[in-house]
Amino acid sequence: MESTFGIIAEPNRRAILSLLASSEQSVSEIEHRLRMPQPSVSKHLRVLREAGFVEARVDAQRRVYRIRPDPLREVDAWLAPFRRFWSTHVDALERHLDRMDQAPPRKGTKRKKGKKR
Repeated sequence: MESTFGIIAEPNRRAILSLLASSEQSVSEIEHRLRMPQPSVSKHLRVLREAGFVEARVDAQRRVYRIRPDPLREVDAWLAPFRRFWSTHVDALERHLDRMDQAPPRKGTKRKKGKKR
């Protein structure tokens, strides 16, 4: 069986997961929204289902898929130690932007319209 990261590395599967993150979807809805052929959607859904990322329920004549959060929690836990790298950079960017807002304009530069100081 593929690893969790191998499964989500495939762009079509990530697109399906992104779509399912907002709401349950049937196979035909996924086909339509992602403009993918039905056999391809079914193949990717099978991989995602077997890996535990999604589950299906039968609703009349269609299967409706929804996301299962457990494998994504595993990914989140793995990423946790790395968050400090981007958190530090985002914090530094925020401080830089705050300093830019507080600094007087330099000679020869124009202020953006609509922005009052």
